[in-house]
Amino acid sequence: MRLGMTVDSVGKIPVKHIVRTFASGKTEKMVFSCLEEMGLPSGKGDSIEKEAFTFEKFYKLYHTICPRTDIDELFSSITKGEHITLAQLVTFMNEKQRDPSLNEILYPLYDEKRCMEILTAHEPLKENVENKRLSKDGLLAYLMSDENAPVFLDRLDIYQDMDQPLSHYYINSSHNTYLSGRQFGGKSTAEMYRQTLLAGCRCVELDCWDGKGEDEEPIITHGKAMCTDILFKEAIIAIRDCAFVTSEYPVILSFENHCCKKQQYKLAKYCDDYFGDLLSKEPLPDSPLLPGIPLPSPNQLKRKILIKNKRLKPEVEKQELELFLKGQLDLVDDDDAKEDASQANPQPKDPKPEEKASEGGAPEPPKYSGTSLTNIHPWLSSMVNYAWPVHFNGFDAAEEKNVHHNMSSFSETMGLGYLKTQAIEFVNYNKRQMSRIYPKGARVDSSNYMPQVFWNAGCQMVSLNFQTPDLPMQLNQGKFEYNGNCGYLLKPDFMRRTDKTFDPFAESPVDGVIAAQVAVSVIAGQFLSDKKVGTYVEVDMYGLPTDTIRKEFRTRMIPGNGLNPQYNEEPFLFRKVVLPDLAVLRFGVFDENGKMLGQRILPLDGLQAGYRHISLRTEGNFPMSLPMLFCNIELKIYVPDGLGDLMDALSDPRAFLSAQEKREEQMKAMGIEASDIDTKALKGAGGKPGGAKAGVPGGKPGAPGVGAGAKKEDELIEFEPINLETLRSQKNFLKATKKQQKELESMRKRHMKERLSIQKGQCSAIEKLAKGKKDVMDDPKIKALVTEQMQQWSEMMEKHRKEEWEMLKEHLKSQEDILKKLMEEEQAGQIKKMEGKHEQDMKDMKAQQAKLAMETAKDVNQDKTLKTKADRDRRLKEKNQNNTKRFIEERKISAMKQGKQKEKLKKVHEQQMTELTRDIQMAIQFYENTEAEYKMWNKMEFFC
Repeated sequence: MRLGMTVDSVGKIPVKHIVRTFASGKTEKMVFSCLEEMGLPSGKGDSIEKEAFTFEKFYKLYHTICPRTDIDELFSSITKGEHITLAQLVTFMNEKQRDPSLNEILYPLYDEKRCMEILTAHEPLKENVENKRLSKDGLLAYLMSDENAPVFLDRLDIYQDMDQPLSHYYINSSHNTYLSGRQFGGKSTAEMYRQTLLAGCRCVELDCWDGKGEDEEPIITHGKAMCTDILFKEAIIAIRDCAFVTSEYPVILSFENHCCKKQQYKLAKYCDDYFGDLLSKEPLPDSPLLPGIPLPSPNQLKRKILIKNKRLKPEVEKQELELFLKGQLDLVDDDDAKEDASQANPQPKDPKPEEKASEGGAPEPPKYSGTSLTNIHPWLSSMVNYAWPVHFNGFDAAEEKNVHHNMSSFSETMGLGYLKTQAIEFVNYNKRQMSRIYPKGARVDSSNYMPQVFWNAGCQMVSLNFQTPDLPMQLNQGKFEYNGNCGYLLKPDFMRRTDKTFDPFAESPVDGVIAAQVAVSVIAGQFLSDKKVGTYVEVDMYGLPTDTIRKEFRTRMIPGNGLNPQYNEEPFLFRKVVLPDLAVLRFGVFDENGKMLGQRILPLDGLQAGYRHISLRTEGNFPMSLPMLFCNIELKIYVPDGLGDLMDALSDPRAFLSAQEKREEQMKAMGIEASDIDTKALKGAGGKPGGAKAGVPGGKPGAPGVGAGAKKEDELIEFEPINLETLRSQKNFLKATKKQQKELESMRKRHMKERLSIQKGQCSAIEKLAKGKKDVMDDPKIKALVTEQMQQWSEMMEKHRKEEWEMLKEHLKSQEDILKKLMEEEQAGQIKKMEGKHEQDMKDMKAQQAKLAMETAKDVNQDKTLKTKADRDRRLKEKNQNNTKRFIEERKISAMKQGKQKEKLKKVHEQQMTELTRDIQMAIQFYENTEAEYKMWNKMEFFC
């Protein structure tokens, strides 16, 4: 099909295009020779009539140039003859192409009748069909057909129960949807709303700010991050046009509302005007907004758009709405609630305004930058129902209130903190209410966090930057491809039922769920690259932390063949998959330079066993026409080996970690760094922030299997991350910036004074010259004066701008020096503290070892089985030798651990300093870019 579309000016297929298709693995000479043997034009400059180049001829050419030796080997393993008999096909389908753990009633075993249907559909020779036998070509045709897809095809349609409450589903969600690039200084476009909705997204974000034009049209932009803006109206139209093209299930609009009441009225009006009946403005009769009442289902909200925005207290909303409908509402905002999206702030903020609303609707003192709970237009407030954002006061408080339509947002760092300290409580919360996770503010490059760890906790709206086709986004798109790409996936049973308890860090099989074993053999690739390069394949698994295995399984490199490399790898074994329902396989194909050639995400739920061709996707998850992998997937029920679990427990040092430390280690295995986990500001966490590091019950110093210093060594020292936010709050920095602010304000006042002076003089000159004249507009003297005044005004404005930019850059450079000095002091303090702890640990270890030596001598002296002094001396010498060997080993291990900790801290410090410099330089670069852009402007300006 592709070759048939790449024709020349007269509608023929150039031979060079066919040659290029196979050039990544074979010589041009061979392709020309094959074309000649088939009686087709074979000259370098020749072309072929489209009608002459049939699929059968392409297929024959393909098999001649790329013989499927992998299929030959498989065929030989099934039969020693020239054909596969019907009985052999039945055996092959049941033993190789079927998951043995499947229910035999829902998924019956293959019988002769079913296999005959396969044979009839795919065997090309009628004679073979009549004799009930399958040829090699017939086997290949079956293996490459949709009937042999790597996943059950029904999973790609809507197959799940869509009548459960909204909180029981994962919802495909986007963060800062309007941005097409970076979070700082990026471009906003309404097209992103179209693209994300068409890709299956069901929750999009709109950061709404006051427009500054004469029409005061509200805009969407990333406030205080120097991003371009779009009209709110444009976004609403784009959402209306594409909301229900890919899916009919509800769309949630997550408003980050910074607008004044006057412009909030426009937000509400545009939603009402453009969405019409699509907008869910009132709760359904069967699902009132009352405590204890579950959320409605996706089916109940089909083709409905929900608004997520803060609400007024019910009695306030009712009163103000009545005044508004009578035209008597005074649209006046509090002064401290007014915001300007254009104010420079090089450090984008983490907290979303909805985090700061109150759980029960009661206002709290404003501690944030955003519209307060009283500065909400009552009409917009009345449009909020099932996505009602509230301030999170802890899982206990939420459970006590039991309000299902209340939801909260968490930054990824805060979410990870709750996962580390209160994972089971987080899961239970998500059974009842919705939660939204969004990327931390430091991701200015629009990178994404790993969504899997939050899916494991049942978080519904795990919001990602759709504009970045990285691994997390690929996982998201691969997961939501199931269930008809409708944007809603039903969570597993135990993550919905209130009578079940689920720990997302569980390492043993979950109650009622059968653990699986998965083996993947990567046999060969087809059309992986159009270049003659080396290729290799990585196979990873993502799921529960215990199921996640990354960067461990990789094929060998096949050099100089991007066309049909043969890997023939031994199976990559995922020995124990505790929770297959949440696990996904990830195939990544790379060239010799590490460039990704294609990828595919396949959820284990619905994965088919056997020999399968896996068609690949681009980084952005778009299907590729030819590239595919041929793999053998074996699925089994996990059965522990005899003493396997006991050996795992004995060999796993994590068994001696506390629950929180263990979770941190598990998250680290998924690629999450400890610095990304925020446990300091959590609500309702038992004990001190960060959690206590309890030892293992019964573990004693000197006990068998536990070294004398093990307890101390397990207590890792933790430091607060040193970042711009913490440094900027220090007195020295605040004092310096206060002085800088005064300088800036002083300069701006001087500029304003100069502008007013020139403005006054220019107005007087015009009035004087125009006095007594009737036709002022055409007077040449007045025209000349206006031109001269424009020149004067433009030169003055240019001078003012340059002076302000220069001062701002100087201030930033000065701030950089201060911040670096403060950071160096903080880092030196951390190093000193760590060295002090290491010194104390070593002293404690030596004291513990000395104590153990004394106890050993005492035990030997009191041992009644040792009759003579010589016996006691021999036993004491033996024990002391063993103890000395162990003590030396413990001190060596301790010194190595301490060295690694110190080295790790130094690397963290280097990274912190690099990030500080980068952030400051980014801000300076912004002003330099602005100055460069200004030089390209038309310099003529005037005041009006």
